[in-house]
Amino acid sequence: MRKLKNSELDRLSIEEFKQSDKTRLIVVLDNIRSLNNIGSVFRTSDAFLIEKIYLCGITATPPHKDINKTALGSTDTVAWEYVKDTLSLVETLKTEGIKVIAIEQAEHATMLNEFQPEIDTTYAIVFGNEVKGVQQEVVNASNIVIEIPQYGTKHSLNISVSVGVVIWDVFCKLT
Repeated sequence: MRKLKNSELDRLSIEEFKQSDKTRLIVVLDNIRSLNNIGSVFRTSDAFLIEKIYLCGITATPPHKDINKTALGSTDTVAWEYVKDTLSLVETLKTEGIKVIAIEQAEHATMLNEFQPEIDTTYAIVFGNEVKGVQQEVVNASNIVIEIPQYGTKHSLNISVSVGVVIWDVFCKLT
C-alpha cells in the first residue's frame, strides 16, 4: 500500500472551503491558555468543516506564531470571533436557537457515546480551560453536559484531544 502525496489528497482551496456547506457545529473555547491547543482546535475544525470558532476570555487570537505552528493555515479557513465573556455568548447563542453543549465531568452528564444529536439542530460545543475546565456558570447555562468516558487512571484529556474526540463523534452521528 502506497502513501498518498499531498497533491493526491484533493483538498479544498481556501475559497472552496469558505463557500462549502459547513457541519452544524460551533466550537467555543472557554479560557484556553495554550496557544498550541488553540492552533490544534483550528486544524481539527478545518478538517470537519466546523461552522465557526468562538475564542473567549483569556483565549488568544490569531495571528500568533504559536497558534500558527499547530493550525497550519487553518486560521485562514475557519471563521472565528473573539468574545470576552463566555456566559454572555452562550446566552446569545441559545436565543438564536443553537443548543449549547458543555464538555465536562459533571453530575448527570450524558456520556458522549450515548449522545444522539438532532440532525437539523446547530450545536455549540464548549471546551474549557486546561486546569479548571468549563466555568460552572457556563455549565449551568448549557442545554446539555456531555462527558467523554475514560477508563484509565487519569481523569482528563488534553483540550485538543477532547476537541478531536467530540467533533469526530458528533460529526459521524450527523453525517
